[in-house]
Amino acid sequence: MSANRRTHHLHAADEPEFARTPAVHYVSIGGSGSPGTDEFYRKKAAVAEIARALDAGGSDPVVEIQYWHPAGSTPVEIADFYSVNPIPSLRYRVLALVPVSTTADDLATACALAASPAETDEVELFALPEQDVVQVMHHGPFAEEFSTLARLGEFAQGLGLHRNGPHQELHLDGFTRETPQHALRTILRDPVA
Repeated sequence: MSANRRTHHLHAADEPEFARTPAVHYVSIGGSGSPGTDEFYRKKAAVAEIARALDAGGSDPVVEIQYWHPAGSTPVEIADFYSVNPIPSLRYRVLALVPVSTTADDLATACALAASPAETDEVELFALPEQDVVQVMHHGPFAEEFSTLARLGEFAQGLGLHRNGPHQELHLDGFTRETPQHALRTILRDPVA
């Protein structure tokens, strides 16, 4: 089964949907462990700063994060992604969109201008192809994503679809540790087959 409806990369409905997302290009930094740590927020800020340097318009980038569990972990689907394996075992990739024309030299220049990357950060260009996904817009605190993921998982299951790659969260509203979360908008997206 393939999705007939194409969607803009930064769009999702309030109800679960099956869609095809476009190919996109990113700057990225990988990491591991629980979201919300100092290291996580540092990497998030670094990616945003580098993406801003690569964008001639200087707009605030949307920060996205891919999450997956390491090899050997208990297999999970969409609904139970955060509830089966220990959260501290997560692997992640922090992402921000960059122009498709971005080169390795452009990236090196942007990294030199950005103050946040650590010497140990593996900053790289990363691409995602067009893909079939199930997705939904989550409104509110991250702690309430469990019920939204349950709805999304039930929707995918009803279509006979299974998670087929890293879980992805697109944070349409910038946030820090201190940001009130009640009004945050987050696209919860999973590639499926």
